[in-house]
Amino acid sequence: MFGCLVAGRLVQTEALQVAPDKFVFNLADYEAVRHVVVFMLGTVPFPAGTGGAVYFSFPDPASGAAVWQLLGFITNDKPSAIFKISGLKPGGGGGDEGGAAAAAAAHAFGAVPSAACGSVAQVGVSVEPLEQLAQQIPAAGAAVSSVDSFLQFTQRTLDSLYNFASSFAVSQAQMVPNPSETFIPSSCVLKWYENFQRRLSQNPNFWKS
Repeated sequence: MFGCLVAGRLVQTEALQVAPDKFVFNLADYEAVRHVVVFMLGTVPFPAGTGGAVYFSFPDPASGAAVWQLLGFITNDKPSAIFKISGLKPGGGGGDEGGAAAAAAAHAFGAVPSAACGSVAQVGVSVEPLEQLAQQIPAAGAAVSSVDSFLQFTQRTLDSLYNFASSFAVSQAQMVPNPSETFIPSSCVLKWYENFQRRLSQNPNFWKS
């Protein structure tokens, strides 16, 4: 159901299923890893109303015990995400709620065979209700790829522009002649909006060319 990818390494698609709703990937030599990609394979969707909380576990340098932290989540509508793990530190949680999420992960994955020792870490995916995912706070520093943030910003900018322009729309019968004004049909704005949105979905970097 899930895959895990680190740049320069083979894709992992054989997750260890430790419970009906818990999956784990082992991550060797994690000290050299800056980012990790977690994604759905597209063969099995999440059950309705659920998504996957993505956790990262690494050995505490002092005690050697596994430290679990919440990275973020994936869903049927957001089937992949890039997480930064290079800046995570033992005990980090991103606030009280983030700490609670980490504690919940430690409990949920507590029975996992201990691969989190030496230079081996683990990435865990826990199937949880979407309402629960929305309330959790990822660990500080586990920022998702800026590509997702850029797409969200651009989409909201498009929506804002179209809604703002549409708020001034009037029918021809309502138009008052004004030589100092230039009028543009709202259909032109809508056409531009749809074309830009389509091109953005095909290639988020099309505007660079």
